[in-house]
This record gives sequence, C-alpha cells and structure tokens, in this order.
Amino acid sequence: MEIVYAVVVGAGAALVLRYLLPGRDTYGVVLLPAIGAAVTAAVWAGMSWLGFGFEGNWGWLWLASVGGAIVLALAVGLIVGTRRMHSDAHRLHVLSGGKA
Repeated sequence: MEIVYAVVVGAGAALVLRYLLPGRDTYGVVLLPAIGAAVTAAVWAGMSWLGFGFEGNWGWLWLASVGGAIVLALAVGLIVGTRRMHSDAHRLHVLSGGKA
C-alpha cells in the first residue's frame, strides 16, 4: 500500500518540476509526472524485491524512489525542452527558406 503513496509523491514532485523548468511549452503536461510515477514505482518495487523493507531501512525506499524520480524528471525536462526549442527553430528556418 505504501507504494501508492510513493508513486503519488513522485508524480507530484515531477509535476512541480514541470512548472519550474524553462521550455515547458514544448512538451505535454503529463510527460514529467508520468516519468516520475513510473520511476518511483520501478525503483520502489526493485528495492522491495532486493530486500529493502520496512524493518529499519524504510527511509531508503522513499529517498531512492522519489529522489530517482526527481532526478530523471529533471533531466528529461531539461533535455526535451532544449532539444525541442532547437529543433523547432531549425525547422522554421528550413520551412521559411532561410527568411525566419
């Protein structure tokens, strides 16, 4: 049941990142929250399978899963935003025949 809470926190943290990063108009609204939720779920499930349970190292599950979601969502937001802006500018230049 705790994985559900972690996934919601990971998606929420990634949603906050979406509004803090530049270039957010170049990708969809749910891209970063979906990445945050998927990474959180995968890391939580993997660490649970490896034996990180609730007996004392419970904090590592939260730190690794939500932290991993934040790091990956940040990287994807920065990379996609930057590459999309450059790609759009290049495409406009090509389609306008070098006039724009």
